[in-house]
Amino acid sequence: MLSWPAPKSLWLSDLRPIVPADQVTGDLDYDVAIAGAGFTGLWTAYYLKKSDPSLRIGVFEAKFAGFGASGRNGGWASALFASSKSKVARLYGADASKRLFRALAASIDEIGNVVAGEAIDADFHKGGTLTLARNKMQLQRLQEELATERSFGFDEEDFRLLDPAEANERIGASGVLGAGFTPHCARIHPAKLARGLRDVVVGLGVRVHEASLVSEIRPGRLQVNGCTVRADAVIDALEGYRSALPGGNRFTVPVYSLMIATEPLDEDRLAAVGLRDFETFADERHLIIYGQRSQDNRIVFGGRGAPYHFGSGISPAFDQDDSVFASLAETLVDLVPALSGARVTHSWGGPLGVPRDFFSSVTFDPGVGMGYAGGYVGDGVTTTNLAGRILADLFRGVKSDVTDLCIVGHPPKAWEPEPLRYLGINAGLRMAAAVDDAEWKDRPAPRYSGILLSMIGQ
Repeated sequence: MLSWPAPKSLWLSDLRPIVPADQVTGDLDYDVAIAGAGFTGLWTAYYLKKSDPSLRIGVFEAKFAGFGASGRNGGWASALFASSKSKVARLYGADASKRLFRALAASIDEIGNVVAGEAIDADFHKGGTLTLARNKMQLQRLQEELATERSFGFDEEDFRLLDPAEANERIGASGVLGAGFTPHCARIHPAKLARGLRDVVVGLGVRVHEASLVSEIRPGRLQVNGCTVRADAVIDALEGYRSALPGGNRFTVPVYSLMIATEPLDEDRLAAVGLRDFETFADERHLIIYGQRSQDNRIVFGGRGAPYHFGSGISPAFDQDDSVFASLAETLVDLVPALSGARVTHSWGGPLGVPRDFFSSVTFDPGVGMGYAGGYVGDGVTTTNLAGRILADLFRGVKSDVTDLCIVGHPPKAWEPEPLRYLGINAGLRMAAAVDDAEWKDRPAPRYSGILLSMIGQ
């Protein structure tokens, strides 16, 4: 068992102390007002300002830029999407599904190009993702995933299966029966990317108002710190924090994901762990886990399992759950035995935004000047970049290769009222753990598992 100290985010502790800047203290006027200074809001501001330097753009953030999921996540810039390729194809057709995933893969390189071009120190390294199979059902899902990839025309350059020896050449994991590998993922330091992007847009002339709480969003204006911000266009980029707005708690609900980080590993332990190309890693369990090797040779590891809180509640107290941290530590050592005895130095968490249909969307109505992007379900590092480019093009009325992707104009579905969503989401999380346990013991899945797993997008 690993132990951990007082809660502290690795990502934020790597930065200089943040002093919120440019707090709203009076009424303001802008061409574009963006609620939320996470990746969605910052990328949107970046591409808008790059396309038209004359635009007056204001971004409004309750705490500081990168405070939310953008600065606390697992640090995967991946081509993952909240819904599967097959689900996207059922809704919009196979070609639309393939185009979306190609656009996501290209967006990883777009992030890398911006990071390099703007000299943002974000520890960007494109080493791909390993997805391990460690029991028979996990291996079966990997094989099904391979068949799905091939059915959409994705080849060995996009996704391939590794045998146990090939997988263990990359990561010193236990009980590996096989692994999937895709090159379409980059390891990043999310807080460095968020704060670096904030500095870039400020340098371009965007005003990023921190310590500026958005309490209302409507066509033509925001209410911020009790003041009125008027704008020709208003963009809702609040993601998981949207539930704090009146009527927002059935649109995108906040679900918590928690993380731990080890101390920097010595050379012997690092050699046993592997991940020499800084591959991100996970396995095929239902209760999602995710990890990376950081630039300073820590293993940073997270996962789901924290409960959904009644009424779409958000609180700093929810960032911490000792039982989940203990489970993550136990899972990490079971997965990578060389980490036994390594000291955990950081533990943290935060909410991510989940729409009812687990399908990200981007919308902009030029008639009323209202835009929205979100619903990333934890896969937003890359999708936010794509969404920012889409919103910039939609605002300018420009048709491009991204404005007709199937996420554009996708209508979000409302969650059930309480207590139904509280019961359903938490039952789904418990069922995911129960199905994983059954698979480890080679037993049939519990009854009704399919129904309950659908509540968490499985």
